[in-house]
Amino acid sequence: MVSAVFHSPREVITEEPAAVAAKPREPVAVAAKPQPKPRAALDWRAFWMRVLPPILGMALLVGVWGLLTQKGGSFPTPAQTFDAAVKLFADPFYSKGPNDQGIGWNILFSLQRVAMGFGLAALVGIPLGFIIGRFEFANRMVSPLISLLKPVSPLAWLPIGLLVFKSANPAAIWTIFICSIWPMVVNTAVGVQRVPQDYLNVARVLNLSEWKVITRILFPAVLPYLLTGVRLSVGTAWLVIVAAEMLTGGVGIGFWVWDEWNNLNVQHIIIAIFVIGIVGLALEQLLMLVAKRFSFSED
Repeated sequence: MVSAVFHSPREVITEEPAAVAAKPREPVAVAAKPQPKPRAALDWRAFWMRVLPPILGMALLVGVWGLLTQKGGSFPTPAQTFDAAVKLFADPFYSKGPNDQGIGWNILFSLQRVAMGFGLAALVGIPLGFIIGRFEFANRMVSPLISLLKPVSPLAWLPIGLLVFKSANPAAIWTIFICSIWPMVVNTAVGVQRVPQDYLNVARVLNLSEWKVITRILFPAVLPYLLTGVRLSVGTAWLVIVAAEMLTGGVGIGFWVWDEWNNLNVQHIIIAIFVIGIVGLALEQLLMLVAKRFSFSED
């Protein structure tokens, strides 16, 4: 009876493989190949909404211009201006003396003055904006001066530059500096004042130095405001240089416009107006791209 219950080890060993063999195998999962993402279809409506309105606006401007000048007169027609532009830009970098240079050289000289004046304004205006926004005493001391000097016309600063520097080129750079510094100062100070107080409380608890507070907390938070001030300042600088060069002479797009007026070449004056607008637009768009690169949004 006992031997009928227990089995020999050999019988147990021979039965296990049979049970394993009878068990069906589980299918092995095979990793599926990632499917390539379908390309987003071009939104033609958005494309034409971006392209068509500017084209129609320019066509409207040229059409009105053509209607107003079709009877002739001293003002040139669009066709005459276009022909003059083709001849002018066929050789924009010629040089026939200090007072007779191509429009390309005049644009480059103006941009050089703008870069120098604007760079000096950034070196002074941005730190000054941090100081005004960070310390209430400095804010109360400097704010009345900014409110007093900011509305002054650019041409009012030019005689001061001529008196101090005794030269036209430094005077023009001085005028750009004093007129383009205010947007950077004001926007930077506003950005510093809008930093949440909780950030500064944490810095006080961690006993951070003033330099670390500026570089680690204030600067990242103020950067969008700062870039907005820079964009406004460079537009002001390009606006000021044209007026300053008309009075100081030498080489530059402003002097070139005034010289063409003395020669009664109205076609070149109109071309210069378009060139000044295009260069200013290009500078603004470039800085807007930089501002978008460093901007952030809170979700």
